[in-house]
Formats: sequence, C-alpha cells, structure tokens
Amino acid sequence: MSLNKELNIIGVIGDVHAEDKFLDKAVHFLKSKNVEKIVCVGDIVDGLGDVNECCNTLMREEILVVSGNHDRWLLKNEMRSLKEATQLDSLSEFSQSFLFSLPSTLDFSTPHGLALLCHGLGKNDMVRLTPDDYGYAIDVNTDLQNLIREQKYKYVINGHTHYKMVRNFSKLTIINAGTLKHGHEPGFLLIDFVQQFVQFYKFFAGFMIEDAERVSLTTIR
Repeated sequence: MSLNKELNIIGVIGDVHAEDKFLDKAVHFLKSKNVEKIVCVGDIVDGLGDVNECCNTLMREEILVVSGNHDRWLLKNEMRSLKEATQLDSLSEFSQSFLFSLPSTLDFSTPHGLALLCHGLGKNDMVRLTPDDYGYAIDVNTDLQNLIREQKYKYVINGHTHYKMVRNFSKLTIINAGTLKHGHEPGFLLIDFVQQFVQFYKFFAGFMIEDAERVSLTTIR
C-alpha cells in the first residue's frame, strides 16, 4: 500500500498494546507539534487497556496504521493464551473491521527518498532488529539484507522489539518507534525529514511527557 503524498514531518507511535490513555496523550501532543501525519507500527491489541478505544482514536485521527503480529494472531484466533491477550469477542464490530483492514506495510515519499512503514521488517512481522545486533546477527538477518541490497527505501520505520532506535546500514536508515506499553519505557517520536532528525519523547510519572534523546538521521550507528 502506498500514500500518494510526500511527508516532511511526521509523528510515529510504536506498538500500542491496548494503551488507550497513552495513545490519546501521544496523539494530542504530536498534533500540537503540527506534524503533517501520524503513523503507527501496529500491535494494537494484547494489553491491559481498551482496544476499542485505541481503534476509535486511530480511525478518528486518521492515523496511518500497519498490522503487527499480535493483531494477526488475534484475527486468526491464535496465541490467545498469552498474558494480557485480547479476545476477539471483546471487540466491537467497528474494531474488528478496522483491524482486518490494516495493511502489512505502507510506502510514502520523503524529501530524501522512499520510506517503508512496517512492524518487523518488510512484510515479515516477526523479524527482530535490536540496538545490540551486530556482526553475525546482522549478516544472517535475511530480511534486513534484502532491504539493504534492493536499495528501494531510504527509511524503514518499524517496531516489534519495543526498543527505540535509529541505525544506519549503508544507504538505509531504520527507525524503531519503541512502544506505548507500561513497563517497557513507553514513548513515541517525531521525525523531521527536512532537518534530518528524530526526536524521541517519553512518558514519566504517569502521563507526563518529556523530551528524550534527539538523534541525527545522518549519524552512523
């Protein structure tokens, strides 16, 4: 799926995991920063909050969302014995329809090249890439190597691991949005493709938001 519009400044929300209150707070904060669009890397379900409210917010605010592995599991009625698992019959018809409609990936243009929004890496929603992966772990990550070799994308914006991250591989920059999940250093981010930086934000003391790290998109990591 592709978006026929070039984006300069976006807000990015990582794995949601039913955190409806954090989601609402993050969306309002990013809108105050006048971002052109807000995107989300999926895993809307499986958490202690209200998935129906999360779906309502994502739809109402016209947020671009891709599906995560937890969303896929729910819709196939798999892995429902997981701790904090959402049950399909707890969702409204609207929420079920919304989750079924989510694409696995989404492309959009930036001033410096094409960006890919996904959950893991590309269409594989289970691929992990963490800040501590180096050497052999990078060499055998075939999904990552394929993205590097194809040279189609300048940026990949993903989630899945819950680790916020900016890493450069040759001409490819991968930006992990982290997560909203309590106990996993919840936060979100803003990307300025024109000024070439990522600004991370974090929640603390309940629902307070503060600036965390700012990272240049041209920094080699």
